Amino acid sequence: MHVELGESLSPEQQEKVYKRTLWIVVISQIFGGAGLAAGITVGALLAQEMLGTDAYAGLPTALFTLGSALAAYVVGRSTQQFGRRLGLSLGFFAGGIGAIGVVFAALFGQIWLLFLSLFIYGAGTATNLQARYAGTDLAKPRQRATAISIAMVFTTFGAVAGPNLVSVMGDFAKRMGIPSLAGPFILAAVAFLLAGLVIFVLLRPDPFLLAKKMEKEKKKNERKTEEQRAAEPVEVFNKKGVIAGATVMVSTQIVMVAIMTMTPVHMGHHGHGLSEIGLVIAVHVAAMYLPSLVTGVLVDKVGRKIMATAAGVTLILAGCFAAFGPADSLMNLMIALALLGLGWNFGLISGTTIIVDATTATTRAKTQGSVDVLIALAGASGGALSGMVVAHSSFATLSLAGGVLAFLLIPFVVWMLRR
Repeated sequence: MHVELGESLSPEQQEKVYKRTLWIVVISQIFGGAGLAAGITVGALLAQEMLGTDAYAGLPTALFTLGSALAAYVVGRSTQQFGRRLGLSLGFFAGGIGAIGVVFAALFGQIWLLFLSLFIYGAGTATNLQARYAGTDLAKPRQRATAISIAMVFTTFGAVAGPNLVSVMGDFAKRMGIPSLAGPFILAAVAFLLAGLVIFVLLRPDPFLLAKKMEKEKKKNERKTEEQRAAEPVEVFNKKGVIAGATVMVSTQIVMVAIMTMTPVHMGHHGHGLSEIGLVIAVHVAAMYLPSLVTGVLVDKVGRKIMATAAGVTLILAGCFAAFGPADSLMNLMIALALLGLGWNFGLISGTTIIVDATTATTRAKTQGSVDVLIALAGASGGALSGMVVAHSSFATLSLAGGVLAFLLIPFVVWMLRR
């Protein structure tokens, strides 16, 4: 469907462009999901192998989440100026280049190159997360959470396939003379580059630029009476809404990243093999993304704030299972990581929708980028501190700390409800 930027769209045309945008985002998310899974699954193990200590096993997660923080800022600002197509495609391409750098770092045993490449690799993670916003640009208010969830649920296909291909990619890397733990990053490089190509080639017209132009044209051409204005929903920048949405997402991100980062190392210490680690992470990633379609409908129907509270409760349960369950039980770890992913899912979709509700097209992408910077920094903090906590205490202590932080989210959400 050919649409010129700035032209007025009928409701039917807007719906068509909205649906087409969603499908393009869906395709890119499948590839992007496979790309982000590599760092989650083997990043800590690769650092542990190259550094020879557990104390810095959380450093890879910290690095690629710091990289994702910078990328979130750059993608948000470039999207505000040039649109989703350019911002998202460049972010995915950078992620692919970072993954290639990780492979070379493992091949030549260069720690500095590993750290630098992981930092750049984080751009793919941030971009994959920011792509969820693209589906909301032309969505109606009651479609927003569902649009976010549709984009996220298809990330599951790539994100679940990635960890389950750890052994296969490890064998492939060995045959090429590359350390086996670098194998998943070969997959990540191809996946991120393909995701960027899909966005760059197919995302036309650019949904964000179209939404901005439509909003400007509407303000310029329409002269409404006060009665008409009062009868329609008014969208304004809501600072409190932005703070609320950001707090929900940042809290859930810290808890999820901290526990998830050290789970592969924890499992390795208790006799679990690489295939079992891959299975647990696959279950975790599936729980992060697969429930999205139902979560989006619930957020639209039940409410943003109730689902944010549900995120805190679910994360508390995850922390308790991880802390008190038997470490040698594969089933217990699968349940703990599934709850961890589900709580993150509730928090991300409810928080994202609150952010979209609180902004307009004139500020939305910039605000979204800034909030995603905070989310990435929260993940970096959780990843960096997780290794230190486990090295000086235990995995159970880390899990309980995550549960306590999730608990603190609940009174904040209750306060929001009362206001």
